[in-house]
Amino acid sequence: MALTVPFPRSPLDGGRALSLWYERELGWATVPGPPVQLVTGLRFDVLELPSAAGRAVLRRMGAATGPVALMGRRMRFLVAAGSAEELPGLLEWLEWGGISLDLVALGADGRMTAPPPPGRAGSGAPGAAVWLRAPGPGREAESSLPAPRSGPWGRAEAPCLTRLVAAAAVECHRLRLLDARAGGPADLRGTPQRFASS
Repeated sequence: MALTVPFPRSPLDGGRALSLWYERELGWATVPGPPVQLVTGLRFDVLELPSAAGRAVLRRMGAATGPVALMGRRMRFLVAAGSAEELPGLLEWLEWGGISLDLVALGADGRMTAPPPPGRAGSGAPGAAVWLRAPGPGREAESSLPAPRSGPWGRAEAPCLTRLVAAAAVECHRLRLLDARAGGPADLRGTPQRFASS
């Protein structure tokens, strides 16, 4: 009698299930992987910064942020769609214009690696994407995203994008100064500000 062993599940099977979860549960567009990626600029944008600065922002802001993901040494705060376009002007208005910060905005046509849904195990690989604050169930996750008050999701009860960006700028600058003082790898004198809209 011949023994048959089933073929191992391909990573694409798990990737397809991950894509379907995001598309069906949250209505978010995905790009098949591996790794599966979430498309930014449609339902949300992303404010990305070093994880050390991001942890300080989370302590400072408390629950006044939307979903937050971690991948490696980068933290990603989901913000209302269109916020990436607002970041340069907002930083200028907050008097951070011209100061080098490791603060990146992902907007239209950008991509973010999709963390596993809440309650599901990830790959366990070091630096793999995980949710620190997962999006809530249902297709209304956008109402919890930090937004400019005049933006499409700018409801009075939504977290304020201006407060989030101000806290992120302070913590990114503080981290840069601490690393420069220690002579660490983030001695960024002369490094230009990075903005990404895709």
